[in-house]
Amino acid sequence: MKTIFKVISMFTIAGFFLASCEGPLGPAGKDGVDGAAGANGKDGKDANETCKECHNPTVVDAVAVQFEFSKHSYGEAAFEEAGNVVCTPCHTQEAFKYVCKNNVPATFALNAATGKYSNSYVTIATSALGEITCFTCHSSLHTTFAGTDFSPLTTKAAVPMSMWKGAKTINLTQDGGMSNLCVKCHQPRPLTTSSSLSNGDVVDYASLVSAPTTVFYDNAVGNAAPNKLIPSYRTHVHYGGVGAVFAGVGGIEYAGTQTYASSTHTTAASCEDCHMATIAGRSGGHTFTATGNFNSCNTTGCHSSAITSSSTAFWTGPRNEIKGLLSTLATKINSLGDGTSKILHTDANAETNLWAGKTAENYDGYLNIYDPSTNPLGAYRNPAPAGSWTVDQKAINTALPIFPTLKNVVIGSMINFQLCLREYSLGIHNYKYSKALLQNSIEALTAAGI
Repeated sequence: MKTIFKVISMFTIAGFFLASCEGPLGPAGKDGVDGAAGANGKDGKDANETCKECHNPTVVDAVAVQFEFSKHSYGEAAFEEAGNVVCTPCHTQEAFKYVCKNNVPATFALNAATGKYSNSYVTIATSALGEITCFTCHSSLHTTFAGTDFSPLTTKAAVPMSMWKGAKTINLTQDGGMSNLCVKCHQPRPLTTSSSLSNGDVVDYASLVSAPTTVFYDNAVGNAAPNKLIPSYRTHVHYGGVGAVFAGVGGIEYAGTQTYASSTHTTAASCEDCHMATIAGRSGGHTFTATGNFNSCNTTGCHSSAITSSSTAFWTGPRNEIKGLLSTLATKINSLGDGTSKILHTDANAETNLWAGKTAENYDGYLNIYDPSTNPLGAYRNPAPAGSWTVDQKAINTALPIFPTLKNVVIGSMINFQLCLREYSLGIHNYKYSKALLQNSIEALTAAGI
C-alpha cells in the first residue's frame, strides 16, 4: 500500500512541475497567406508525366534506336578530330553549336604582318569536342521540357559556302529552310594554296574557268614557287559535295553544250523528305540514310508513278548516264599520266572507299600520289616528301614516275569530278547540274588539247 501511495505522489508532483513550465495562452495569430501553386501561380505538373510526352516508345525512344544506325552516331570523326578547331565545326557537337551561335563567317582573313591568309570558319579550343547527339541539331532540347523543344533547330539560316570563302551561298528554302541545317556541314571545303610557297588563300576558282590553259602546277618546278599548290594524295575539296550539287551552286562552271540548271528536287524536295522518310529496313527516319528507301518518292505526290530500284526514267537511266560521264572525265584526266598508271586513285574495297561501285573503276576522288602513311601504293612521285620520311620511303618515292604538269582546266575538272562522285547519288540529288558539270568539263579538256 505504501508503494502505491509513493507512485501516486510522484505523478502528482511531476504534474505540478509540468504545469508550472507553461504560462497562460496568448491570443490566436492570424492565418498566413496561401502560397502560389507552381512556379507561375498555376497548378504544377508531375515532372515524370511531362517527360513521357517525348520519352516514350513512339517518339524519342524510337528515334534513339534509329540514330544508332546513323553515321552521325557510330562514325569516329568526333574522336579523330577532337581538338582540331578547323575541322570540328562539322565533326563535333560543341564546335558546330559554337559556329552557329556566333555566326562565324566562312571567310579567310589576311594577316597584314605575315601576308598570309587563315580560315575564319573555326571554333575555339574549349568547344572543339563532343560526339554528335540529339542536342547537336535540336539545341533547344530540355529548355521547357515540352514537345515544342524539338524546335527551333540549331540553324536554318542560309549557308555561306566555305569552299568559296563565303562568296557564294546555299539557301534551300523548302520546308522552312530545314535543309540548310544539313548543308551547314554537308558542303565542300576550300582548296587552298600553300602557306609556304604562296599566301595560303583559297584557290582562285574563277581563273580556272577564265584561263583554262594556264599552267596551274608545273612539274619541272615541283615544290617551289611560282607553284602555289603542290599536288598530294589528298588534294581535294573534302567529302561534302552533296550540298553544292543538290543546291546547283559552287561547281567550276565551264561553258559547254550543257546549260547550268537544277532538277526539280532542288526546289521541290528537302533533305528530310528523302533521308528521313518512313523507315524501310535500316534507312529513313533518324538513320538519315536514303539507300533503298523510296517511301518519300512514292507518298509525296511528286511522281505520277511509283519509283523503284528498277525504274528507268528516274533511277537507273540517269544514274548510268552520270556513271558513264564520270568514267569518261576520269579517262581524260588520266591521259596526262605515263600511260601505265591512272593519276586518279582507285580502290575496290568498300570498307575503305565510300564510293566503291559508283564508277566501273572504283574511283574515290583522291590522287594516286605516293604517301607512306595514307597511300603507300601510290603510283606517282610525291613532289613534296616530308622530312620525317625514312630513307627507304624517300627511295621508294624517288623511283616513281613524276606526277604530270596540270593546267587550270585539269584542276577545275578534278574538282567537278570529286563533287559529282562524292555526292554519292550518281545524279539523283540534282541530275541536270551534275550532267552539266561533267559534260562541260569533258568538253573544256578537249578544247585544251587533252
